[in-house]
Amino acid sequence: MDGTESQPVPAGRTLNLVLATVASVVGFWAWNSVATLGSFYTQQLQLSPAATGVLVAMPVFVGSLGRIVVGALTDRYGGRALFTFVLLAAIPPVLLVAFGGTIDSFAVVLGAGLLLGVAGTVFAVGIPFVSAWYEPARRGFATGVFGAGMGGTALAAFLNPRLVAWIGYFPTHLLIAGLLAATAILVWFLMKEAPGWTASNAPVLPKLADAARTAVTWKMCFLYAVVFGGFVSFATYLPTYLRDVYSFDPAGAGARTAGFALAAVLARPLGGVLADKVGPKPVVIAALSGVAVLGWVVNLYPEGEVQAGLTFVAMAAALGLGAGGVFAWVGVLAPQGKVGSISGVVSAAGGLGGYFPPLVMGATYDAATRSYSIGLLLLVATALVALVFTIVAVQGRTKPRVVPPGLAGPRP
Repeated sequence: MDGTESQPVPAGRTLNLVLATVASVVGFWAWNSVATLGSFYTQQLQLSPAATGVLVAMPVFVGSLGRIVVGALTDRYGGRALFTFVLLAAIPPVLLVAFGGTIDSFAVVLGAGLLLGVAGTVFAVGIPFVSAWYEPARRGFATGVFGAGMGGTALAAFLNPRLVAWIGYFPTHLLIAGLLAATAILVWFLMKEAPGWTASNAPVLPKLADAARTAVTWKMCFLYAVVFGGFVSFATYLPTYLRDVYSFDPAGAGARTAGFALAAVLARPLGGVLADKVGPKPVVIAALSGVAVLGWVVNLYPEGEVQAGLTFVAMAAALGLGAGGVFAWVGVLAPQGKVGSISGVVSAAGGLGGYFPPLVMGATYDAATRSYSIGLLLLVATALVALVFTIVAVQGRTKPRVVPPGLAGPRP
């Protein structure tokens, strides 16, 4: 007996977790609509590798910074209102991307990608929303399941190139816009806040400043920038990487990127569950060790589709496991009423961690040898630094305290 069985399960908890995850899937799908068509834009707009890197990274940049504000606003207005807002706000940028691609304008697609970053803020809405529905001992599970919403990346990678081939470029974006609208309607009419949730009326800027003064915020920021940033950067740049190194066409590269994203999606809830059982620290240590080793293997450019495919799938699983472990840590250690602001800052760091690697990969690509060695070795070095940091600098509780819902306070 762990003390949690006596706690009544709030009515509607599972439904709201499902709705939040669906909203995340659709938001991630829209957020990655530019990146998953990177090869299409490279050919259609005659882009260099560096220009492609800038294009696919632009939504990541804005989506990352926007999470800081959106996370704090979720503490004030609740998940239902913010989910609806984010989903509806993503529709105009999706349509603008469609327009820019139709007229072959790099500037319009780039600007639309900047605005499309709003779709990426969906993650900062869901973490405080689902955390409020679950007791601390099960928040690793809850945030892990919600985090699986990044499976929208897999859907985008697999379906977008095929949809462009089947129904056309502009209709593909109309379909994405329609999904955003339909999901926003479902969220508005079916979603509700957790019974114990109360709106925080504290001004946003002081809340963010308070989160910035909390030591756990910056420790989790660094770790999440490595694990989730690694996932985002691979998911956004992998189609281009597979084209340059392994000569895959857009559909083939998209299918394999979808497999990569799916492996991370499946591993993330596992990371949360394991963090609930054995504590987040061992999970994060194991994940970072795997990232460092597998990053080196990727740098060796394994030949053969099976060998290369298994390497990338294992890399994705390690990154997903680490992402689940880190956010389970956030859910346990963040003081009540600060989950939104702290998770917003941490998730922003994760997104920013995914913004810079595509730029580095594009800038350091050696076309003569078709090599991305510099970027991959930087990944290995970063993972090793994060591993040492986790072992040495991140101390304290490794398993969540078992307390009734709503009574989780700051760590003593």
